[in-house]
This record gives sequence, structure tokens and C-alpha cells, in this order.
Amino acid sequence: MSTVLVTGSAGLVGSETVKRFLAEGFDVVGIDNGMRAYFFGAEASTAKSQAALLSLKGYRHETVDIRDMPAVEGIVKGIGSDLAAVVHTAAQPSHDWAAREPLTDFGVNAVGTLHLLEAVRLHAPEAVFIFTSTNKVYGDRPNLLPLVETETRWEIAEDHPYHARGIDEAMSIDASTHSVFGASKVAADVMVQEYGRYFGMRTACFRGGCLTGPAHAGAELHGFLSYLMRCTVQGRPYKVFGYRGKQVRDNIHSNDLVEAFWQFFQAPRCGEVYNMGGGRRSHCSMLEAIALCEDISGKRLSWTYEEQNRTGDHIWYVSDVVKFEGHYPGWQCRYDLRRTLEEIHDAVV
Repeated sequence: MSTVLVTGSAGLVGSETVKRFLAEGFDVVGIDNGMRAYFFGAEASTAKSQAALLSLKGYRHETVDIRDMPAVEGIVKGIGSDLAAVVHTAAQPSHDWAAREPLTDFGVNAVGTLHLLEAVRLHAPEAVFIFTSTNKVYGDRPNLLPLVETETRWEIAEDHPYHARGIDEAMSIDASTHSVFGASKVAADVMVQEYGRYFGMRTACFRGGCLTGPAHAGAELHGFLSYLMRCTVQGRPYKVFGYRGKQVRDNIHSNDLVEAFWQFFQAPRCGEVYNMGGGRRSHCSMLEAIALCEDISGKRLSWTYEEQNRTGDHIWYVSDVVKFEGHYPGWQCRYDLRRTLEEIHDAVV
């Protein structure tokens, strides 16, 4: 088995995954139909990234919509037993956008994932299946944690078990408001687990925090750090939604995430779930991110504040990655927040 199938191959995580597996000696088939531009406009297009991938030896591109089961099955069946892994990064990734077109959101995130799982089960059941899930599967349950407001951020109480490392996989995904996007990702996440546990397929859900890096085509509705740095550098207005700008996120560089994929691929398990983010090594509030972008760029950001937060949004979220570190001790988060933002800055200017 020497071929890897990557969905969302022209996106931030998809393109990094393509390059990594090509470097490891695999042929790569990429699926990407450019829907990011449909979601977020021309500025968020991945066409440039796709063009760069097409020049790489060993890469083949398929402009296919994962909602099209015959097309998806045809690709997987064509690769057959040569398929070593599927790395599924394609998604509609925005809270706000999902509410505009719930059927599109669910079709891409949930139905598309099921199409891929079933095609692999039928034609390449030994292939590893890696799914880029999200911390939004926990809905707004993290907001029930004992949080303390400080000058620049919300923080969890020091005596709480999550204070040292962040939120682990034991948190319930039930009885919370997820947003339409979060609900569609829950459906996909649970199905990926089920194909591992019920059918014995080697699957994993990586419940990411904020995924970022210099290749990110950030937009207002998605791509927090990338869009923030672009606005700071280019003098564009930025809008902060709710929580007095003190909401906290952890941020993981796409290279660190893809390295986690690689570690899992080499020693896969069935039906696993991993919280995956920057953890305590790489996290910040919105106010702290603005200050850091201004410091790195030497420019002031023009920003305004809206009191209403986004539905289902987290006040504080930091990923506890200790479970993955325990299963794969060869992995560690290498990028801190400043290094990541410096790379994003250099890509923007």
C-alpha cells in the first residue's frame, strides 16, 4: 500500500499533509473542489495552493465534491488495496456560515465523511482513516467550567483539574449548544469512531482547537490568527465578538498537527479520539493575540467590539494533549504562539 488520499488537499492542513506524505515516499491523490471560496469569498480561495501542489511529483488532483458518493467511491475503488491511508481534512468550518445553509454544512461535514468511510470499508478496509474533527463537538459545555475574569483573559480556576493541562477527552458532548457546524461535526466524529469500533477499521478523530499556520487563507468567519495578522499588517478593520475580547483559544501549527497524523499512521488504533491543540504551550485570549500581532508587525490594529458572542462559542478552551502524548511519545508540540505568528506575519507581508 503506497497511496494516500487527502481530502481538502488544497487547504491549510490538507496541503501540509500532501507535502508530508510525498516526502515520506507515498503517492498522493488529493480531493478538493475549491468550496472554501464559496464559503468565504475569493480572498479565502485555495486555488494558489492547489496550483502549487499540481507541480509536485507523485501528486494527482481530483476536483470532486465529497457529497457525490459515486465519485468518491470511484476514486477509492480505483486505488483499491494500494490505499494506505485517508486523511480527511475537507470541511465547512464556520459557526456562522453553517447557520446560513444547514443542508450544505451537514452534507459536506457529515454525509461527505460517511461517504468516505463507507468507500474505504468496501474497497480498502485496511487503510488508516484520519479525521480532522473539532473541539466544537463539546458544544458550549466548556463554558460551564469555573472561569475567572482577569485583565486580559478568562482563565479556569486554579484548583480545577483542567487548569494545568486543559480539557481532556472525558468531557461530555451531550446536552449543550453546539452551533449547526458543531452538530454536523459531532455526527461525523461519532461515525468515524463507530467505523473503528464496529467494523474494526483503524480510525482516529483529532478534535482540533484553532488550526493555523502561514499557509492559512484566513477570512472573517474562519482562520482566527491568519485573518487577525492580515488585518493588522494591512490596516484593515477587525471585529471582536463577545466576552469582552477575553475568550481564550489554544492554537496548533499545521506542521505539528500533520506530525501527529504521521505518528498515528505509523502505529494506528481503532476508533480513537484525541484532543489536539497547542495546549498550554500555545494559547491566548483575543486581546492577547491582538497585542502580539501589533508587537510583531509594529502596527496598530483598528478593531471594534460587538457585545453579542457567536452562538455555541467557547469562553475558554485549551486542549489537554496528554492522551496522544502517552500513545505517541515521539510527538511533541514544537511551535509556540509567537513563532507561529511570526511565520504568519512573514507570509502576509
